[in-house]
Amino acid sequence: MRDKLFTVLTILAAAAFLGTAAHAATLKLGVAGPLTGDQAAFGEMLKNGATLAVEEWNAKGGVKVGKKKMKVDILWGDDRHDPREGVSIAHKFVNSGAAGIVGHFNSSVSIPASTVYAEAGVVQITPASTNPKLTEQGFSTVFRVCGRDDQQGEVAANYIVDKLKLKRIAILHDKTTYGQGLADETKRFLEKRGVKPVFYSGVVQGDKDYTPVLTAAKQKNPELVYFGGIHPEAILLVKQMRERLGMKAHFMSGDGIVTDEYYKIAGKSAEGTYITFTPDQTKLAAAQNVIKNHRKRFGKEVGAYTIYSYVATNMILSAIQATGSTNGSKLSAHLRSKPWNTSLGKLQFNKKGDVLESPYVLWQVKGSKFVEIK
Repeated sequence: MRDKLFTVLTILAAAAFLGTAAHAATLKLGVAGPLTGDQAAFGEMLKNGATLAVEEWNAKGGVKVGKKKMKVDILWGDDRHDPREGVSIAHKFVNSGAAGIVGHFNSSVSIPASTVYAEAGVVQITPASTNPKLTEQGFSTVFRVCGRDDQQGEVAANYIVDKLKLKRIAILHDKTTYGQGLADETKRFLEKRGVKPVFYSGVVQGDKDYTPVLTAAKQKNPELVYFGGIHPEAILLVKQMRERLGMKAHFMSGDGIVTDEYYKIAGKSAEGTYITFTPDQTKLAAAQNVIKNHRKRFGKEVGAYTIYSYVATNMILSAIQATGSTNGSKLSAHLRSKPWNTSLGKLQFNKKGDVLESPYVLWQVKGSKFVEIK
């Protein structure tokens, strides 16, 4: 009986050892964003970019950490653009041993989640969170490969003043960290240029009728309505402006509406919309392989933030391989140590974790598509 018990314990111990070894041979990467719900289009961009990058690493045997090559396993987190859900996911990622985080999408989620990652010493690179507060917190492990809203707001304000030569501006926002932050930066730079908005107000995400606030704005006779927020609310705003109230004012927003859903659902009402975003990624020589591989893998074109997610993923995995470590301090130091040749071109991080150069340009909806304004 004792021999049988010894044999059973030996087998269990061996199984436990093999399970631990298999676990140790897997490198975990957390990827989080709004994978479901009304912002799922952006979540899909983050998901596809990370998936493509990880599959390429795994096809080559994984990431070399010291003398061992480790396959990469993605931990998915659907935060549904809810800050509380984002914090919960952050704790799950940390407790699951994630070596790095790609995400989140929304600034209102990335900022509180970053506290969890920073306290655990886990590197976080967001492909899309643009609110300046994220990298102003002083966390050495927090990075972004996109630009900031103070840069975006300045470009928007200068275009309104210098190119459109408009003075009567109504500003709306969705009361989120991103949306209100972008609206406030645009307002700040307009006022620096001597243009004081004639109307400023917030709307509630998820509401379906914005005619009361639009009616109040219309009474101020604005030449342009600027909206800080995401595409679901932008769609309703521009449709109700045009179709219910007959407002002829220009409509402008930021990178939060850069998804095909905007002009497909808003239809003719979206025509002429101005948007601040980065230069056309499809024209970048460095991005062509990603675009081709994405089309082959997913049967569709890359989205606004697909390549940003792809780049963030590659940066984390490259840093792990280069340092032979998953230590957050080592990875952070390496990420800041040099310029990176990426599918978005050359990127380099400053001390805060922002990219040194982040150009924003103007786009416009023309003929039911986004067209970069030259």
